[in-house]
Amino acid sequence: MENIENIEEVNTEEKENTEEVNLEEEIDLTETLKQEIEKLEEQVKTLKNDYAKAYADTENMRKRLNADFELSKKYRIQSFAIDILPVIDNLERALEQEVSDVDYKKGIEMIYQQLMNSLVKEGVSKMDALDKPFDANFHQAIMSEKVDGVESGIVIQVFQNGYMLKDRILRAAMVKVSE
Repeated sequence: MENIENIEEVNTEEKENTEEVNLEEEIDLTETLKQEIEKLEEQVKTLKNDYAKAYADTENMRKRLNADFELSKKYRIQSFAIDILPVIDNLERALEQEVSDVDYKKGIEMIYQQLMNSLVKEGVSKMDALDKPFDANFHQAIMSEKVDGVESGIVIQVFQNGYMLKDRILRAAMVKVSE
């Protein structure tokens, strides 16, 4: 019976040792799991940050593309308008000429007006420079002349009209300025 009691004591000790080992394993496992959770939480933070950056980059690109599209749409006629300005200059020169055929001149005037109306609809406008103060942003001074009764820096003659497309200068006006 003593053997049985000894065996029971040994079994009880083994159980206690096993329980201690199991408890230590559980503690180690808990620590390992806590460390793994911390690593995963750090990864989640990093991924959220990366996502926020990617989202912000995408939004910025979308806004930039929309702005580029709007500018492109706003100024889509710019290259055509620049190409057509010499035609307008020639029509204006033709209209300044004295001709005996009134119908011919009226036809040129109609073509000129239709062309100008079409350009105005697209936002192209002629700059009014004559008798205005000289502004290097809008005018290109080709000559200067002393004129009595006119103060210095006033445009006294326009050689070639300047044009704007909405808020952009297509071509500066070539002018003569008073000294």
